[in-house]
Amino acid sequence: MNGVLTTAGKKIEPWGDSIFTDDSARALSRVGVVDVGSNSIRLVVFEGAARSPAYFYNEKVMAGLGQDMAATGKLNPQGVERGFSALKRFAALAEGMGVKPLTCVATAAVRDAEDGPAFQKRVEEELGLKLWVIDGQEEARLSAQGVLLGWPDASGLVCDIGGNSMELAVLKDGKVGKRATSQLGPFRLQQVKGGKDGLRAHIKAVMEELAAQVGTDHDRIYLVGGSWRAIARLDIERTQYPMTVLHEYRMGPAAVQDTVKWIEENDIEHLRKLVGIGTARMELVPLAAQVLRQLVLTFKPKELAVSSYGIREGLLYEHMSKTLRKRDPLIEAARFTERQMARTPGFGKKLYKFLEPLFAGVTPERDRLIRAACLLHDTTWRAHPDYRAEACFDNVTRANMAALSHPERIFLGLALLHRYKNSREDSPMTPLFALLNERETKDAEILGKAMRFGAMFSVKDPNSAGTLTLRPKALELKLTRVGQALFGEVARSRFESLCKSMEVEAVVV
Repeated sequence: MNGVLTTAGKKIEPWGDSIFTDDSARALSRVGVVDVGSNSIRLVVFEGAARSPAYFYNEKVMAGLGQDMAATGKLNPQGVERGFSALKRFAALAEGMGVKPLTCVATAAVRDAEDGPAFQKRVEEELGLKLWVIDGQEEARLSAQGVLLGWPDASGLVCDIGGNSMELAVLKDGKVGKRATSQLGPFRLQQVKGGKDGLRAHIKAVMEELAAQVGTDHDRIYLVGGSWRAIARLDIERTQYPMTVLHEYRMGPAAVQDTVKWIEENDIEHLRKLVGIGTARMELVPLAAQVLRQLVLTFKPKELAVSSYGIREGLLYEHMSKTLRKRDPLIEAARFTERQMARTPGFGKKLYKFLEPLFAGVTPERDRLIRAACLLHDTTWRAHPDYRAEACFDNVTRANMAALSHPERIFLGLALLHRYKNSREDSPMTPLFALLNERETKDAEILGKAMRFGAMFSVKDPNSAGTLTLRPKALELKLTRVGQALFGEVARSRFESLCKSMEVEAVVV
């Protein structure tokens, strides 16, 4: 049922009625989620496209609620005060932003601590915030749903690590399957006896128990959680990968082992300064790295992919109907952006239709990128002309968009760069182009130059000005009466530039 979570066998309703009341709605009203974890407490306010919510506001406090809890059985006293202060601020921020509803979900630290109920009661009585405490199974399910929000076709194993726990969930055919929870959080591991050998033996034993519960036949593992993202950021630094966006960053098993070894061999403070990770987060990285090493050894995945989406996004996904879930997050985000930022909303669809003959027979994966590019082609028009191409590229490659791999981000960004700029020579973005092969780079250039021509050929509708027909060795533009007036010197120059990139003859009739 949408909007219903379970904990300790009971149903709870953190949002009551669904926040998505209309399947045809494209926009999401402003909603907020507070995630009270063992290490961090985070407020996220979502807004934007209904199927691809954007972060309107995002703030995190490293409260450390669960620090030393494995030894004391109670929440960390300093963490409690920092956490309460953070929640007080978040409640005031939400009120100031008009956020309704504001949902607060707590995980391992609050649910396992002796004084967890007292903290929960204090938050409700003094701040008026209902703190929903969920069990490990539910935490695993929501994290997996968060991955589905970002990856509609996700298939594999979701691994969510927090300060005091680690959850696993199987994803297949758009559904969450078997789930398991453990105490493999770094705060817990700080209390394991026996030195390095004892720690490794403990992690291995627990990991084997988890494998028995969820199986090991998973080609891909989706990594959710701040510690995993920190390790991925270190992997990016070690390999000098040209892109710093963490969502959908991929690592092979060998790379993971090399990075874990690199972390062991280097001073943690030095590594922290290299990548700008906070001290509180970095302190947990060495232990999390040991867990990641064993995760790879036990489950033997072919690939690990970082997800910036987790419990918070999973709560939104909980409220989505099947109809809404089936929409493409990339196209929905592009449509929303066009409506908000383009000079002529709705023109992108017309541009796509006009250019469609150039791309007959492309794969569905390429077609969605072409559609998205056409929708986004005019969304940076307010930037200075000298920087418009790079701004367009930068916006897309770093945008909060789901269902978009790193190479796809670069393809889309490069196409939009060429929408505004004929040449990419000497571009400051050149290192990123290496994520595409020669054919992909050429295809992005062709798409960009096609949009560069089509977008200025007619400011109302290029389909009313002419039609394109791609022949084996020529691209034919058949002009209408309207088109004959519009096909001036600049339009001809851009059409010929497109044909040159396609290596075909320009024919105008």
